[in-house]
Amino acid sequence: MRLSKRLETIIGMVSVWASQKEKEITAADVGTDHGFVPIALVERGIVKRALAMDVGRGPLLRAREHVRERGLNDRIELRLSDGLSLLSPGEADVVILSGMGGELMLRILREGVHVRDSVKCWILSPQSELFLFRRGLGELGLAIQDEVMVKEDGKYYVVMAAEKGHMGENDCLRYGEALIRKKDPILREFLEQEREQLLKIREKLLDSRGEAARKRLADVERRLGEAEDVQKRLNTKQEIL
Repeated sequence: MRLSKRLETIIGMVSVWASQKEKEITAADVGTDHGFVPIALVERGIVKRALAMDVGRGPLLRAREHVRERGLNDRIELRLSDGLSLLSPGEADVVILSGMGGELMLRILREGVHVRDSVKCWILSPQSELFLFRRGLGELGLAIQDEVMVKEDGKYYVVMAAEKGHMGENDCLRYGEALIRKKDPILREFLEQEREQLLKIREKLLDSRGEAARKRLADVERRLGEAEDVQKRLNTKQEIL
């Protein structure tokens, strides 16, 4: 079964976390779509059992067919569920949320308060609103332990592992503190591209008039300053791993 870079990165993060545990792991994939992630996790022996959950009947039917084809009906349970609503406390050690906007994922996490204490690790890959998402995790009492950025088909994706804890007060929420500390090469490329885009926007705004343009220019200047600060950190020789 051939998977995308993003899905392989998600599976790799679950594998790293699970390898540190001495017990058999159960995973829940929320928004499972085709069911490929839980199938791979079980087939590769990363988890003992998995729950494949989705709010849509169509995706769940596709996932059911794929699970049946791989002969995994006894190890992967499919469940029609809006977010985490039908996940009971203690059912899953690790929960995967991916392929959704950051705001939607935060809503799912907020509404999943009943399992927040029992889930030991969250593997998260928001497709948008990364700054707001990272900040929202901190407000929910979750701390990012690791992040990986991947580039696929010209798009950039972030996959993060989070556990109960407190975010650092000085953590960079826009670009990801873990990515910066590791001097992630894909982050470096992303940052160069974003800086070029911001410079083009600034050039246009300099010729614009009005209060809205002035506020927008101030925001762009702030973003540029933040991007340049991160670039300096990426270019330093020493960084905490």
